[in-house]
Amino acid sequence: MVHGIRLPKSALVILQFLTKCGPLPPRVISEEAKVPLRTVTFALDRLVDTKICQKIPNLGDMRRTLYSVNLDKAQAVFTRYGLGVA
Repeated sequence: MVHGIRLPKSALVILQFLTKCGPLPPRVISEEAKVPLRTVTFALDRLVDTKICQKIPNLGDMRRTLYSVNLDKAQAVFTRYGLGVA
């Protein structure tokens, strides 16, 4: 499932944060995780491309897309990299 996927460290940090605190929009992730917005955007693009995260509509503010974690795939990633949810 996720065995062949290689993720940058930033994507792993964002995945851990989103698993614990999500779903959230990129700007909130950046502010709360203290990671530059550009890095968050890059990491989210990679996580969406690999189907570990998905975009979901923000019914409270349609201009701010939320990102949600596929928990089964996230757990497989955490196991592969020897990580847990911080």
